Amino acid sequence: MEERTMTQAARLYPIGIQTFSEIINKDYLYIDKTEYVYQMTHSASKYMFLSRPRRFGKSLLVSTLDSYFQGKRALFKRLTMERLETEWTEYPVLRFDMSTAKHVDKKRLESELNLKLTEYEKIYGHGEGEVEPNQRFQGIIRRAYEQTGRQVVVLIDEYDAPLLDVVHEEEN
Repeated sequence: MEERTMTQAARLYPIGIQTFSEIINKDYLYIDKTEYVYQMTHSASKYMFLSRPRRFGKSLLVSTLDSYFQGKRALFKRLTMERLETEWTEYPVLRFDMSTAKHVDKKRLESELNLKLTEYEKIYGHGEGEVEPNQRFQGIIRRAYEQTGRQVVVLIDEYDAPLLDVVHEEEN
């Protein structure tokens, strides 16, 4: 039987760590699933909805997709993706982590969305007349595309966090 090196034996499991770059940069044990990321991102689908059970790696997958679409090639060194991907195109990525909107009412949810949109407006600008979150979101996507000439990637993590609390709220 082959003897394991000290670095292999010392590698820790990334328990509670959901950030791809942290797992790679701190040399935690990582099970390479980047072949599946490559297959997903090179399919004919324009939109993808991924629903998996709790604690099944959705946030890590979103983080991996974020790194991939931002063209962070160095993070994928020694992984299958490094061999498969030849272009490493950087796309504008709008990533929304909705875990900050758990157990909130409609007003607080809108406040959370406004904060997230404001951060992207600092990068891509704010359009005149864009007041409502959906108008602002569409404007950000349009300007990101116009400024970069690349399709915009929208990643939504913890999409269900605010749904159960807000969906059943009565209109006033």
